[in-house]
Amino acid sequence: MTTTSLPDISTMYQALVNKDTNFEGIFFAGIKTTGIFCRPSCTARKPKPENVEYYSSASDAIRHGYRPCKVCHPMELKDATPTWLEGLLKEIAADPAIRLRSADLRARGLQPERISRWFKKTHGLTFQAYLRMLRINQAFGQIKYGERVTDTAFSNGYESLSGFGDSFKKATGFAPAESIRKRVITVTRLLTPLGPMLAGATDEGICLLEFTDRRMLETQISRLKKYLKAEVVAGEHSLFKQLDEQLRQYFDGIRKDFDLPLNLSGTPFQEQVWAELQKIPNGKTRSYKEQAENIGNPKAVRAVAKANGDNRISIIIPCHRVIGSDGALTGYGGGLWRKKWLLEHEGNWGN
Repeated sequence: MTTTSLPDISTMYQALVNKDTNFEGIFFAGIKTTGIFCRPSCTARKPKPENVEYYSSASDAIRHGYRPCKVCHPMELKDATPTWLEGLLKEIAADPAIRLRSADLRARGLQPERISRWFKKTHGLTFQAYLRMLRINQAFGQIKYGERVTDTAFSNGYESLSGFGDSFKKATGFAPAESIRKRVITVTRLLTPLGPMLAGATDEGICLLEFTDRRMLETQISRLKKYLKAEVVAGEHSLFKQLDEQLRQYFDGIRKDFDLPLNLSGTPFQEQVWAELQKIPNGKTRSYKEQAENIGNPKAVRAVAKANGDNRISIIIPCHRVIGSDGALTGYGGGLWRKKWLLEHEGNWGN
């Protein structure tokens, strides 16, 4: 049984019983009594705890003699963009203002119901809601940088100013004309080997990167909105493609450092701590005490630990590299098992 870099066995078994999609890609379950291996979210009948072995990859399960489950298809990347949808997403990215009704989708050989199910499951909103969010996000930028509200409404496919105003205010919390004075945090969902993450960006840079199952995520988003005086809107941002690519490179072991603009938002002390975190080299660790000493405040160990916990840009601002003075893994919002995984992953570079 492979247990390196995995959550504890009781956590994994509970995830298996609950069909928990948050653990997709994190572990695979080998069922001794049937000889198959499954995803955590498999809907097949659950085995007894003693009849399960856990693996960090599908290839590990296969090497140990298990064959893929025909119910959950564990060889396929869960929630990755299916090939039948790729063309449509490219079309939308090229023209966010595009209007696509059910008849338009069928004309492209696509089933509207199938598309909506995928968007609901993957992004938590319907396909049409996703399109509306993209249009509103684009409209916000156009008005903020000088376009008239009337021109923006019609260029984004709205047939009336009242309809545009209602949709805009419902999505952002303010009227279109207020865009010049407002800020928006654009958010999206990214897939990683440790589970899905929620990413957020403003014109200044990445301001959010958190695992979607973090308990404090809603609180962190509320604080972020308060600090930036901004509303959160789901959609596309030019930085997301770079972020996704650099995260993939990091997890593939070919990138040690990130090269992305960041939009830090916190108290002066928090920002000082976060800046110090970014100085910890990949493959190295530092204690909370050392971190406090390095910012010139050796008695602020607890305050440093709290500021680490308030970090809203995981991995890029590497709070996972801070450990207890005795070498123990303590305090990580994404879960200690993820902290262990990240440190082991970075240690593979032999630094």
